[in-house]
Amino acid sequence: MITSKQTNRKFNDFIAYSQDGIYNLLPFKFIQLSDDRELLVNEVGDFLIVDLGTAKRIILKELNKELDGELYGDLIANFFITEDRIPYLLDIIATRYRTKKSFLDNFTALHIFVISLRCEHTCHYCQVSRVSEDKESFDMQKFHIKRGIEIMMQSPNSHVTMEFQGGEALLAFDNIKYGVEEAEAYAALIGKQITFVICTNLAPVTRDMLNYCREKNVIISTSLDGPSYIHNQNRHKKGNDSYELAIRGIELCREILGNDGVSALTTTSTLSLSYPNEIVQEYIDRGFTSIFLRPISPFGFATRAASKNKYNTDLFLKYYKTALDKIIQRNLDGYFFREDYASIILKKILSPFPIGYVDLQSPAGMINNVIVFNYDGKIFASDEARMLAEMNDFTFQLGHLDETNYNDIFYGEKALEFTSAGINEALPGCSDCALQAYCGADPVLNHTTQGNLIGHRPTNVFCQKNMGIIKHLFLLMDADPKIAKVFQSWIRN
Repeated sequence: MITSKQTNRKFNDFIAYSQDGIYNLLPFKFIQLSDDRELLVNEVGDFLIVDLGTAKRIILKELNKELDGELYGDLIANFFITEDRIPYLLDIIATRYRTKKSFLDNFTALHIFVISLRCEHTCHYCQVSRVSEDKESFDMQKFHIKRGIEIMMQSPNSHVTMEFQGGEALLAFDNIKYGVEEAEAYAALIGKQITFVICTNLAPVTRDMLNYCREKNVIISTSLDGPSYIHNQNRHKKGNDSYELAIRGIELCREILGNDGVSALTTTSTLSLSYPNEIVQEYIDRGFTSIFLRPISPFGFATRAASKNKYNTDLFLKYYKTALDKIIQRNLDGYFFREDYASIILKKILSPFPIGYVDLQSPAGMINNVIVFNYDGKIFASDEARMLAEMNDFTFQLGHLDETNYNDIFYGEKALEFTSAGINEALPGCSDCALQAYCGADPVLNHTTQGNLIGHRPTNVFCQKNMGIIKHLFLLMDADPKIAKVFQSWIRN
């Protein structure tokens, strides 16, 4: 039986929880990295790699200032413990946390315009339902381009990016020119900066197109999946010359736009898993100074060719770690070469600054940092969301360019629902994870693979991949100071 006296009982005064001469705990999390090492991480992402069992000693207040002098000092300096009831640098901690989340200050930057669904490739891992290159009815209409620009210019962000995607975007180059010139004129009127990007396989590229890109400072993003025997199988095209056209296009881009005017991405198919070193070497041989190793996303056509595209996360992690070993060795040999996904994570680990990569943001980057205007006028919360729509799942559609205004898109009920599901500080299995500060959230992937926005962390591929990579990076830094220096160089360049 509960008495009224018990229900009215108050908490003890704060002093009751303090002990003279014993430190106080600040919020931190911990995770075992290996048989003898564990990782401690505080609320702002500061970390210490220590002997296994150290977290237990800290929590039980078994540390001695004299006997554990160096460790004790590190814990004080890195805000894991405090000798004061309230840390005298609490405002500094708050400022650093606010800095980590400052990517939210300016709101949406990346605006993707799916300028055409036409494509002359038939890549087996394609996530969108491409159509043949002669069906111009699948091009984005100019009035939709203009309306998308009007919405883009309402973003509070002073510097926006207008990215043209497909299909194959260059098949609708006249529409790209229209979009660039409309956006350029609008941005000049309101004093907004704008960056233009074209995502293309480069097969249709011409000198005239690239001369226009040079005039308008348009950046080219392309695909290179490795040597020809990988690229041509992954990215099928009549004539079996996708690789040759990509290499010709990259060289032409460098000639006209300069080395910084073109970048490339690789997608990991089942075939790719057997060739991690060869794929890295292809990028080195082609004069790139970085590579982005990424798995296939489980959307669209990619789900229909399971033998070519479906593999478990452990196989990808084995491939990734092998490729990363080769990349690290090249750096140790004196040549700068970076793995981009690791670099994004390392920036979150080793610097106080935010990152712009939407997949590793919390709240999730969908809507907050990216929005998609599809070729047919539909508006989606992310690139993956429009891929999901190609499978007739319109869960993440936010509206239509013909009828939806800015406030309804970005502050409507759907936007609030998706944002709430994308805050990893509040997600089960994430909120108490030591790696949470370095990770993100992906409601679209959760919905696709697990049937709800929140997901189930123990069986979640996003979680498995990121935990595997993040723990591996920490172990590498702990094992060899030379590797730690290599990683520092990646986030400086």
